[in-house]
Amino acid sequence: MGFLSVLSYAHQLVAARVQPGDTAIDATVGTGADTLFLAKAAGRRGRIYGFDIQQEALQLARRRLDEDESTSLAEVSLLHQGHEKMQEAIPDKLHGKVAAVMFNLGYLPSEGADPSVITHTDSTLTALDAAMYLLRPRGILTAVLYPGHAGGGEEAEAVLQWASALPVSSGQSIIYRQLQRAASPYVVAVEKK
Repeated sequence: MGFLSVLSYAHQLVAARVQPGDTAIDATVGTGADTLFLAKAAGRRGRIYGFDIQQEALQLARRRLDEDESTSLAEVSLLHQGHEKMQEAIPDKLHGKVAAVMFNLGYLPSEGADPSVITHTDSTLTALDAAMYLLRPRGILTAVLYPGHAGGGEEAEAVLQWASALPVSSGQSIIYRQLQRAASPYVVAVEKK
């Protein structure tokens, strides 16, 4: 058996912390894989918020949710706005109570999608700060990074620097990465103190 993929590893980290009835955030909805994963983990009493700047992504995610035959999915709100707006979009009563925030950065991996529409370093760093504010103690943030595409290397490096610079009193950061290939995707995760 080989190592887990970066997406599977991020899911494993989050699954250990999201319980039925929890609130979680998919900061970059994309095709909805993380959204569906979170909706299953939080269960019928849970609440998921998903953010994406592309209407096409939200439609793909809604279709994925609708086609899933699980009977115990959390309520999902898909928001057509950037992840840097999450602090304002999440109800005040949930600030400091979110179990997990997942980021899957880069571009929409869908046939016909415009590969020039990518996440950007500035908005991602703002979103990471917002995620830390929204998380509960021992809540988790995962960021899957893709340094192999145009703009991805700069963003990945900035996220790595952001996580490395977090005070230990705020959170504990880890990285999961294949070391032999500099352009391979990797995960940065932070557990809030």
